[in-house]
Amino acid sequence: MSALRDLQLPLNQTQKIRLRRALQQLQELASKSISSASVTVADTIPVNHEDGVLKGHGTSELDGEVVATLCGVVERVNKLVYVRALRARYKPEVGDIIVGRVIEVAPKRWRLEINFSQDAVLMLSSMNLPDGIQRRRTAVDELNMRSIFEENDVVCAEVRGFQHDGSLHLQARSQKYGKLERGQLLTIPPYLVKRRKQHFHHLEKYAVDLILGCNGFIWVGEHVERDNMMEEPENKSEQQNSKLDRRSMSIEEQESTYTLLETRQGICRIANAVRVLSSLGFSLNVELIMETVEHSIFQNVDIHEMLGAEFCVQIAEREVERRSSFTKKKR
Repeated sequence: MSALRDLQLPLNQTQKIRLRRALQQLQELASKSISSASVTVADTIPVNHEDGVLKGHGTSELDGEVVATLCGVVERVNKLVYVRALRARYKPEVGDIIVGRVIEVAPKRWRLEINFSQDAVLMLSSMNLPDGIQRRRTAVDELNMRSIFEENDVVCAEVRGFQHDGSLHLQARSQKYGKLERGQLLTIPPYLVKRRKQHFHHLEKYAVDLILGCNGFIWVGEHVERDNMMEEPENKSEQQNSKLDRRSMSIEEQESTYTLLETRQGICRIANAVRVLSSLGFSLNVELIMETVEHSIFQNVDIHEMLGAEFCVQIAEREVERRSSFTKKKR
């Protein structure tokens, strides 16, 4: 029932009872599905010692038996046995799609905060240049680094790996990576984002891009046609000049370049759906997020009301129905 304590919602007595019942039912459904593999600290993990078992993370040997040293789910890969924690900090893996924020522009590199125990590094040589041409980086490129990313910019990249000095390196060699603008950056527990084949989602109905970063940083922003970013250098320089001149533009001229009201409303509604689901401790996927958004529209719930107590309780009850029906179908 820790989720109930963490919500910090102004629940009345009826809503508390409904939410407590829903969370209890979800806990029972989850325990049935993983009961055979779930362990707590000091639980014995059944293994066949004759197979030469390798003890991995979250396991130890005590009196000739393999026991768990943390709460989680037992995973087996060939002879390796380890425990995967249900709630854990982000642990980078090569190929992870992450969203980060630039905190420093250093020589030939940017330093990013990515919700990890240490900052990540994006080298200039690992970055796709604005002109799209594959070439060696020059001193001019290094001088123009701030025209690509500067402090507080939100960036999407891919984990390249750990270097010999222990630093985490990123790369952004594709047009789908790069600077993210006109949207919201959300921070949720990383364990709520499962690694999937697709972390980029274009929600055409709302003209919104949704990026589920493996590190728990979620981006919800106006859709950008990444394939059309390969422009001529002249066009790029004109765009950069227009950005510099924006300060001198009139209010009317600036408003013409703003995101449409309908798109901004879609961004806020989708972002609030992510907030509600993460506060309830539900693993995020695009299907569940869009179901929450559609439910809010169907119930005529205003965007700001999505963060209220009643809507949160409704989403918990809907998730109980969804998981119950899924369990019945499996039978």
